Amino acid sequence: MFLIDEHLKEQNVDGGLIEDLRKFREEHDVSDEVRDRIIEPSIPFYGKEILEMAISALLQGENLLLSGAKATGKNVLCENLAYMFGRPTYNISFHVNTDSAALIGTDTFRNNEVVLRKGPVYQCADFGGFGIFDEINMAKNDAVSVLHATLDHRRIIDVPGYNKIRLDDACRFIGTMNYGYAGTRELNEALVSRFMVIDMPALTEDTLNFLLLKMFPDIQDNAREQFTGLFMDMQTKAYNGEISTKPLDLRGLMSAIRTMRTGLAPSFAVKMGLTNKSFDVFEREIVDDTVMTRIPSTWTKADIFKS
Repeated sequence: MFLIDEHLKEQNVDGGLIEDLRKFREEHDVSDEVRDRIIEPSIPFYGKEILEMAISALLQGENLLLSGAKATGKNVLCENLAYMFGRPTYNISFHVNTDSAALIGTDTFRNNEVVLRKGPVYQCADFGGFGIFDEINMAKNDAVSVLHATLDHRRIIDVPGYNKIRLDDACRFIGTMNYGYAGTRELNEALVSRFMVIDMPALTEDTLNFLLLKMFPDIQDNAREQFTGLFMDMQTKAYNGEISTKPLDLRGLMSAIRTMRTGLAPSFAVKMGLTNKSFDVFEREIVDDTVMTRIPSTWTKADIFKS
């Protein structure tokens, strides 16, 4: 079970912030209608400075923009923050078909009447949710116009033909963006000015070691060191342009370690979780060679977990 206060105290997060966070949860109720949207994160986020910056901004009613390369924990941080604040989560992924209707809602017939079927931004405003704008730098102009109104300090969205939408006091929005992905573009200044921006640092060896120990308390020390080293090796190769970021997948690494509990050979598990994320033959060979230097083909479940 994810214990919020204990998790933050363990990282020496400022005690005043922890207390303010507790008061926020007490002061802002959640409707039973959306209580199932409060989701316990599958991976805890570790990073004292990042957590303090994010929590401070959100407590003051600001919206966040998380920028950075792949595998820096942007989506993990989003999940953790929503859960820490005790808010229902609405995930909005931007792509070529995401327009204003997909965000606010569309007209539909109900009981022989035309009514608005509320979109995720509208529901977020109604229920005081945390809206996660994933890959916000892929948003097209029609969607960006909605974002300008949604993120404005007046906290009012004017929908033509309907009443104004007033954002609940607990409503917040967090945008994420990766650099250099196909279909992305620069965010305009007006949109960026509506966010507090956190540039997510690359995952460090100490952080990953700590994370693996928390996720898998019974992992062998040597196995933990090798998995950490493998991920660091892959991260270095990706940042140097030797491989793409496709095999650099933290969730894939965690999933691979979980499958080893069933008795699957570690070399096969890592192949499924990391190596096969690349569909380029030559890149897979590079990743395979990197894996072989860290994960012997002779390893079994007993080499990974303590008995």
